[in-house]
Amino acid sequence: MSPGTRLTALGRHQPERVVTNDDLARTVDTSDAWIRQRTGIVTRRIADAETVTDMAAEAGAKALASAGTDPADIGLVVVATCTETDRCPSVAARVAGRLGIPAAAAFDLNNACAGFTTALATADHSVRAGAARHALVIGVDKMSAITDWSDRSTCVLLGDGAGAAVLSASEEPGVGPVVWGSDPTKSDAVRIGDEEGGWRPVFAQEGQAVYRWTTTFLAPLAREACERAGVAPEELAGVVTHQANLRIIEAVTRQLGATRAVVGRDVVESGNTSAASVPLALAKLVERREIPAGAPVLLFAFGGGLSWAGQVVACP
Repeated sequence: MSPGTRLTALGRHQPERVVTNDDLARTVDTSDAWIRQRTGIVTRRIADAETVTDMAAEAGAKALASAGTDPADIGLVVVATCTETDRCPSVAARVAGRLGIPAAAAFDLNNACAGFTTALATADHSVRAGAARHALVIGVDKMSAITDWSDRSTCVLLGDGAGAAVLSASEEPGVGPVVWGSDPTKSDAVRIGDEEGGWRPVFAQEGQAVYRWTTTFLAPLAREACERAGVAPEELAGVVTHQANLRIIEAVTRQLGATRAVVGRDVVESGNTSAASVPLALAKLVERREIPAGAPVLLFAFGGGLSWAGQVVACP
């Protein structure tokens, strides 16, 4: 058993194809100004031939390389995704095979956009309980595969990508206690369901309901995560929430009172990448050295269910 865990490294991957707001304006009734004003999004990355497993493996390989961790030392692989259509074998098992991880426990976790922070908490609990010494945690989604490209209210929001983290046992806790839960009265506010008159699952949401919920309840929940970690909001060096909408991110950070924190705004260039959004945004902040190593960073995400999960981590 271990007294704590810490993030030792991050990795990320996004498809090469960039789709701008002007590109979307050629196919649906929208405009660059309309999208920027309401969401803050400017571009998004869209995968063509790449699969969920492809993107997850790329991000995982980069995280392992950055950590200098031997794949043979990974005892647990958890992949958070809600867009993989092939149920078995799991994406985690496929990623383990591609990366040469020989004997890890491997499973997928579906908590929609809150998937990565949920998976991180699950891996943290497992490592501290002695089930593994090192874990690979990945958030990945191919939202373009479930997008109705004729629906201007949703197609402007979504993008594809993957983010990964290596989590290792530590004498000093570097991952704080999780705050997680769900509101079943809002279970249909964000969903992936069958397209009317067809078989293909599509993303849908009640945008106003989600906005009201997040701007009312998310800051108190995020504050609770800080309290459990023994960190005041004004002491945070970084805040990375689910990258759903820049207006939500700004409102929640302002309500939280994280006055000194660098705020993840990857939604501007990546759109909503669901379970990938938090690790993608965090990885980019770390790459740009905008947050000092070891400094406290709040991670908090929400998604379908309506579910949420978050914790304070020490920046790798």
